[in-house]
Amino acid sequence: MLSVLDMFRVGVGPSSSHTVGPMRIAARWRRGLRDWPAGARVVVTLQGSLAFTGLGHGTLRAAALGLLGHEPETFDGGRAEADLAALTASGELAPGLGFDPAADIHLDHVTRDLLHPNAMRLALWADGAEWRGEDWFSTGGGFIASRRQLEAPAPADRVAAGHDVPYPFTSAAELLAIAAQHGLSLDAIVLANEDAIRPRAETLAGLTQVAEVMLACIARGLETDGILPGGLKVERRAPLLWRQLRKGQGANEPERLFDWLNVFAMAVNEENAAGGQVVTAPTNGAAGVLPAVMRHYCETPEQRQRFLLTAGAIGLLYKSRASISGAEMGCQGEVGVACSMAAAGLAAVWNASPQQVANAAEIGMEHNLGLTCDPVGGLVQIPCIERNAIGAVKAANAARLALHRPGQGRVSLDQVIETMRQTGIDMSHKYKETSQGGLAVNVVEC
Repeated sequence: MLSVLDMFRVGVGPSSSHTVGPMRIAARWRRGLRDWPAGARVVVTLQGSLAFTGLGHGTLRAAALGLLGHEPETFDGGRAEADLAALTASGELAPGLGFDPAADIHLDHVTRDLLHPNAMRLALWADGAEWRGEDWFSTGGGFIASRRQLEAPAPADRVAAGHDVPYPFTSAAELLAIAAQHGLSLDAIVLANEDAIRPRAETLAGLTQVAEVMLACIARGLETDGILPGGLKVERRAPLLWRQLRKGQGANEPERLFDWLNVFAMAVNEENAAGGQVVTAPTNGAAGVLPAVMRHYCETPEQRQRFLLTAGAIGLLYKSRASISGAEMGCQGEVGVACSMAAAGLAAVWNASPQQVANAAEIGMEHNLGLTCDPVGGLVQIPCIERNAIGAVKAANAARLALHRPGQGRVSLDQVIETMRQTGIDMSHKYKETSQGGLAVNVVEC
């Protein structure tokens, strides 16, 4: 099985699939490049959603930085700008290996029928012809795959494709059966599986780092005023709301809960839109939902660990049974999945039964089905920032509703995940991170 820590990766904004993934792809491809003919140039071709919204999502810049050796986890903004300036001046990635980002990154808006809608080809060209090339795909949440990997047949036993763990599961039904048979909570099951991958101390340290990066991102977003980059002139709203909330800390109207969740989620996604450091949870475009819920409801390290382990278990189900890519599923696969994960994690913190945790996850997704991905101007700003705030509020409500329903609901978590997958397949490509439909064509860019 995948590790739960695979669902929470430290990266940079604004997009896990369009920024983090392409940077990883370019860096990996460049590391494997050992030799090249005289006068060779690197040519990058972005296809599908990467072509349609790559400019607004920073994909071109991310690809260039990856070729320069930058990685999302260790990203240094100052060094990145210096390296890009040096590349512009020299026009070379290495002696005899030319690359001009302005001329050698191409946007292919025509090619369809791709293995995945987030596709990019990296190639060496010499004497006017392609000398060597590879197709890669950014599959959502910062995950990447080569053409060879995506074309390989799936193993008969999907569990065999990952780590050997004591409690393997490929569905919510299997996960709940394990919980019932062994009397374990979902977070305990996940933690036992993680023990088969690495020492427990390392897993807990990893979860602590994830929580710390999330909270630090919120803190930066609450204190940073200004206009977000990209040309839409979107003003950061979290700092003003934060100051208003702190002034009226004693206010006791019930609706105040919305304000707290809103401000924490918006703080994260404003940081993401500005290219700051965030945690993919499960994607950058949906990075604000889990931190907002965790910040408001989890007071101790133990609560935060339980929250993340449980949420991660639900995320693994979506990753393996459907997709967390907005280019495949629309925003139901991003904010919808984040809402489902956060609802499950919060229910677990509130000591819900395993069945109630699954119910919370199901409710969180059921009411996000069909959610489109239609970013205005190809930027992760409108409607993405507010959408995370709404997703956080919806997650808390889903967890509350689940606590009042002890048994299995009429709709199971597996059924809602399959419904999301089918809905994503049926959804027009206009509404799947191409900025060719919805708000993206009905809101004037100014």
